[in-house]
Amino acid sequence: MHGIRAMKVLLFTDTYADVNGPSRFIQNIAEQARLTDRGLHVFTSTRIPHASKPNVTNFDPLVAIKMPKYDTLDLTLPPGMRMLRAAKEMRPDVIHISTPGPVGCVGLMAARALRCPLLGVYHTDFPAYIQRLFEDDALFYVCQRAMRMFYGRFGGIFTRSADYARSLEGMGIPKQRLTRLLPGIDLEAFKPEFRDERIWESLPMPGCPLRGCGGGSGNGGGGGGPVRVLYCGRVSVEKNLPLLARVWKVAGARLRQLGVASELVVVGDGPYGPLMREELASECVRFVGFRHGRELSEIYASSDLFVFPSVTDTLGQVVMESQASGLAVLVTDQGGPKEVVEDGVTGRVLAADRPDVWVDAIVSLVCDDRQRRAMGEAAGSAMRKRSIAASFEHFWTVHEEVLAEHRAGLRRGRGGEVGGSAVATL
Repeated sequence: MHGIRAMKVLLFTDTYADVNGPSRFIQNIAEQARLTDRGLHVFTSTRIPHASKPNVTNFDPLVAIKMPKYDTLDLTLPPGMRMLRAAKEMRPDVIHISTPGPVGCVGLMAARALRCPLLGVYHTDFPAYIQRLFEDDALFYVCQRAMRMFYGRFGGIFTRSADYARSLEGMGIPKQRLTRLLPGIDLEAFKPEFRDERIWESLPMPGCPLRGCGGGSGNGGGGGGPVRVLYCGRVSVEKNLPLLARVWKVAGARLRQLGVASELVVVGDGPYGPLMREELASECVRFVGFRHGRELSEIYASSDLFVFPSVTDTLGQVVMESQASGLAVLVTDQGGPKEVVEDGVTGRVLAADRPDVWVDAIVSLVCDDRQRRAMGEAAGSAMRKRSIAASFEHFWTVHEEVLAEHRAGLRRGRGGEVGGSAVATL
């Protein structure tokens, strides 16, 4: 048992300092590893500034360019040989790959060279992103084939939701290799107690060319202000933001007719940002860009309702963060976010192709303080069961089990093949 307790896991990721759910998850589990004295070390390659951590090593990229369609994200070429030498010196027991990018490919080479069992997380539905961004069936097919080839080498794959476990099975990944990772977030960072109406005074003001939008008193936004409807995430087409823009135009108009002061708050940025600003120029919308740390926590808690129209997310970290902050949430019936929302209790799960249903849900909850707040309280209670500590323990236990099976296979002289699934010796 001592060998299992001393397990070393080396995690390769192309995203660590970016503003997204996978980055936040990796930062959180790296912190949990430090707090619990577990042997998890992260290798990444980024030019984005970030705080130095003892169990995170950043290798300066050889080349870094802006990702097509995403000026806010980098595509980097890591120093592969340096990373491989460092991996060899570290002598990991298990290699974990978080992303199927250039750094993830270095992880594949390390697993092959060191004959380590290989695991990973399917964080992002890249084929769906390609389909949404480029609307090209050939590119979609090529991307799906590439994902099948990449993840087909893994001995174990964590999925963020049952929905995407089915997607991976559809790509040809054997069901026995898939494990749904217990969802979890940092509950100390997101909670209702961070509500502070003064946060809005320090943020860019909304453009409210129409009278009665966000100014004046609403019927329940807190402190007599407008009811604030929040979106947080990349401002991009694959997050289904064009739907939100269409919906808010109609919902905002209806709320003005009812005399209810309201405001849409958009946290984040991305390629759809300029067009979304243009489309909503005559509406009451506050675009605040990227926000981090305590400021982001206060924005969550000081809002009143969270909307997340994405149909491509494998989990939706922001959906859990908003619920932990005491907000009712609206999500689509496609993808992973619906699995962390109890329809009718902590929020609503809505048809992705029914803008009218979204309008009705937003107007109803903005106008109904009692129901909105009851859902928010239920959401906060539900999220208290989803700590990042519990998620990390699940993550770590699965790695221990795969390592134990790998070693048992070696003892049997089968090169690590266990239970009929190729626990990757690569």
